[in-house]
Amino acid sequence: MESQYIPKEIEPKWQEYWKKHSELFSADEKRGDEIYVLDMFPYPSGDGLHTGHVESYTATDIISRYFRLKGKNVLHPQGWDAFGLPAENYAIKTKIHPSVTTKKAIENFKKQMGIIGLSYDWSREINSSDPEYYKWTQWFFLLLYKNGLAYKAKAKVNWCNQCQTVLANEQAEGGICERCKNEVVQKDLEQWFFRITDFIEDKGKTSGLISGLGKIDWPESTKSAQKNWIGKSEGVQFKMPIVGTDKNLEVFTTRLDTVFGMTFALIAPEHQLVQQLKAQITNWDEVEKYIIETKSKPELQRISEVKEKTGVELKGIKVVNPFTKKEIPLFASDFILAQYGTGAVMAVSAHDERDFDFAKKHNLKIIEVIKSEDKKSSVEKEAFTEDGVLVNSEEYSGLTSEQAREKLTIWTEKERIGLRKINYKLRDWLVSRQRYWGAPIPIIYCDKCGEIPVPEKDLPVLLPEDVDFMPHGESPLARSKKFHDVKCPKCGAQARRESDTMDTFVCSSWYYFRYADPKNNKEFASKKEIKKWLSKGVDLYVGGAEHSVLHLLYSRFFTKVLHNLGYINFDEPFLKLRHQGTILAEDGRKMSKSFGNVVNPDDVINQYGADSLRMFEMFMGPLESAKPWNTKGIEGSYRFLKKLWSFVNETISDQVWAGVNTTKEEGLIVLNKMIKKVSEDIESLKFNTAISSLMELLNFFREEEALGKSGEVIYEKMRQISLTDLGKIVRLVYPFAPHISEELWSLLGHKESIFKEKWPEADSQYLKEEKFNLVVQINGKVRDKIEADFNISEDDAKKLTLQSERIKKLTGGKEIKKVIFVKNKLINIVI
Repeated sequence: MESQYIPKEIEPKWQEYWKKHSELFSADEKRGDEIYVLDMFPYPSGDGLHTGHVESYTATDIISRYFRLKGKNVLHPQGWDAFGLPAENYAIKTKIHPSVTTKKAIENFKKQMGIIGLSYDWSREINSSDPEYYKWTQWFFLLLYKNGLAYKAKAKVNWCNQCQTVLANEQAEGGICERCKNEVVQKDLEQWFFRITDFIEDKGKTSGLISGLGKIDWPESTKSAQKNWIGKSEGVQFKMPIVGTDKNLEVFTTRLDTVFGMTFALIAPEHQLVQQLKAQITNWDEVEKYIIETKSKPELQRISEVKEKTGVELKGIKVVNPFTKKEIPLFASDFILAQYGTGAVMAVSAHDERDFDFAKKHNLKIIEVIKSEDKKSSVEKEAFTEDGVLVNSEEYSGLTSEQAREKLTIWTEKERIGLRKINYKLRDWLVSRQRYWGAPIPIIYCDKCGEIPVPEKDLPVLLPEDVDFMPHGESPLARSKKFHDVKCPKCGAQARRESDTMDTFVCSSWYYFRYADPKNNKEFASKKEIKKWLSKGVDLYVGGAEHSVLHLLYSRFFTKVLHNLGYINFDEPFLKLRHQGTILAEDGRKMSKSFGNVVNPDDVINQYGADSLRMFEMFMGPLESAKPWNTKGIEGSYRFLKKLWSFVNETISDQVWAGVNTTKEEGLIVLNKMIKKVSEDIESLKFNTAISSLMELLNFFREEEALGKSGEVIYEKMRQISLTDLGKIVRLVYPFAPHISEELWSLLGHKESIFKEKWPEADSQYLKEEKFNLVVQINGKVRDKIEADFNISEDDAKKLTLQSERIKKLTGGKEIKKVIFVKNKLINIVI
């Protein structure tokens, strides 16, 4: 038998075996009972895998290995989200073509994934920068275009001078570029958009982006993030006359119950009414200067909650509150956007935090019109923003907010000054990028025929390789004569291709379909393969929460388009979604090169082995929780595997020598309970508690404690276990630590890979949980073990413990300060 556990010898051996027998992990086209387990499409960075990758990829690997042994036909593929700004920026810095650096990064990622022991079906590998892939990204663009869901329009966009490209709102939060962290400015440009707003609400039989959230198993925080980003607001839009003119200022509000507290109104500086009222504005020079300043500010910087609330009064202009008939001032303010709602809002300083801050700054009136139901609320120091009971609101005083909103709405409709309306914050998805490393947009411009989509037979529109990809403020493709030398598909005249490329989120919005049929050159995936692997969508999807309102929202949009157009029979892409938590550095901070606290998985594997790394990252805590790295912790996982190695080897030696091949009943009870527990925990993604159970199981069979007179442990030995049951323990460990499990399985005399075995099933006759050994501690030291009824209460356990003669002697006459009780496990008497 092998005497020492040496990961450096065991792991490469089995990695080479799996590589030669890749069919072990291939999804079976002929079998049924499919399950689709997917990682979020990774970007192959030059830095290689980090500990966060290891965490999420190990989680899906455990699930995949488990379900394969359970007889499921598992699709667990991997590929590369290879287009994008990071690769292009690195190419600009190094003067090396992004295709070269991306290929090198992919090779490194695959090597690291192999070292970790990840069981991907590499026969389905895809790469978004491969023409055979982005051909279908372009096909999706044309599908949207032909169905009125892709259009070009001039619009204000977020522009990053450093990256020399347009950014979507989601990529420029707070007015900062998510890639280079530089400030974003505003530009007016002709851009391509996708009509994602068409799918906010239900569309025929297709559920909307809001309602669809109700039928999928996702974290509530992610659902909330999407709802907040969509920003559905139900309220009333009404007109406010502008004094001395025939014009009206239209505003939208969700809080019509506060309308009697309106003391001023706000308008977007770029609103057309501001220019129309220019002649009446007595401080026009001041207003015009403010308008110019506002134009340079990115949209997300303007609406940021933390920014200073700036504004300028339009002197000479008053608007009338139609509910009180009083004239109030009008201010232009940069946190009001012309394209949101009506581009103007009523301001109620007592009951809106933003309005309160603005009113304080500009010395405007603050009139309280809502009181809390207990009448204790005050607006002296801050706004009261909750619903309540109306005060100072004429005949509506005394009504609840809900009652008042309905009655006031009816009044606006009766007086024909307003109507009920629903507004959304979500805007159409801007997909144009003035960059090189992306999928070219398949549109041709002809002087005679105008805007012409590239015929499907001419796809893919290849990304030229002879392009100067250095940034010049326009797409690098615009400078390629070869790329633009094209005939109009309609009239044959000389024409020009679109020079923008697509946002890389387009590539990742449909990739999960391609894995079902990756070699298909006639369609993005056949209906037959989609039905087989995605009968209702991806079964389990695991990845970072940072994609909550980007990739996840866009993927849902693509799926809903396909459903609405009859291509698929489901309208949500991912049935079950889970996020892995961040693995922090040992100092509790985020891992960062600048902090010098990054943990390299390669270094950890070199010292402790891949199985130890896998076990530790799963044991650190719940999958979704943030967890600090702990070197002592991984040493603990390594020790567990060494104990497992010794236990299996020693048991095999003992049984060969003694001829014993049975497991006692108490061992069978513990083993079968653990089979049930570990199985349930894996399916619930509770990997940390599953590993805890495995440790408990090993400790049970490896150690039998005998206590001396004073209560100390005087010896330990292994409990008797059959080779068959020993094999069950090895199979329970296999999804978590596959390398050592394969080796131990072979040492048990099996010629085939453990992969070809079945997952152990719990025998119901041993699951009767009637009695167990209650461990009794005094001040943390084990002093006795007492047979107790399973699920015994704390009070009963305490009584039973204090009846023990051994415990009576040790506690006699001493004050019991505290009792710590762990149900069905131990009781600790603190004296």
